Amino acid sequence: MVELKSDAALAAMREAGRVVAQALAAVEEAAAVGVSLLELDEVARGVLRAAGASSPFLGYRPAFAPVPFPAVICASVNDAVVHGIPDGYRLGDGDLVSIDCGAVLDGWAGDAAVSFTVGAPKPGDAELIDATRRALDAGIAAAVVGNRIGDIGHAIGAVARGARHGLPEGFGGHGIGRRMHEDPHVPNEGRPGRGYPLRPGLVLAIEPMLMAGGRDDYHTDPDGWTLRTVDGSRAAHVEHTVAITEDGPRILTLL
Repeated sequence: MVELKSDAALAAMREAGRVVAQALAAVEEAAAVGVSLLELDEVARGVLRAAGASSPFLGYRPAFAPVPFPAVICASVNDAVVHGIPDGYRLGDGDLVSIDCGAVLDGWAGDAAVSFTVGAPKPGDAELIDATRRALDAGIAAAVVGNRIGDIGHAIGAVARGARHGLPEGFGGHGIGRRMHEDPHVPNEGRPGRGYPLRPGLVLAIEPMLMAGGRDDYHTDPDGWTLRTVDGSRAAHVEHTVAITEDGPRILTLL
């Protein structure tokens, strides 16, 4: 069921989104050669703790997962697309890192992701990250009253395909509110004018995931969570929580 949020709910979600933005900024600032993914997870935990927020990631176990997720961030490095589990891996010069983080504050959730490089970027990484951000911007620009979910997916897909990058088949964004994952699903490709209508009060997590090799298939690590490109090419992932309003899209996961 799709729930449209009141103005009061959107204000509360903005505060949860601000915590997410703070956590992502702190993690990106802490990311450096030699820093472990577990240390980055601890940075995010500290931000959530200081804000009095909880993590919707920690302990989350969807039907596909063999074990509950053990961290408050997803940390996906290089050929990992999404859902990377933070471990003792220490960042190296040139690593491409995607960090996904959520927060629940006063019963409302926020969800966002960033991608960045550590040290000197490898060839193609800056373009890949830029294309992923442009895809997100295009998706947000399409998130207006009168459009439909398919318009968001079409906007994202047009940027991704125009840059000759792949999109992991079946993955995309989602509704968000009191739970991190709500209806409707927000695919990263779509047909204009199709799908659920965008109405004021609808809140969506819009999240393009682009794979540099141009393929759409992927494989899952033995941990049951981490998605990787099948050809070893790099991947990037960015995300914002966005409210549909009469005045246009409102990004809730900014500082």
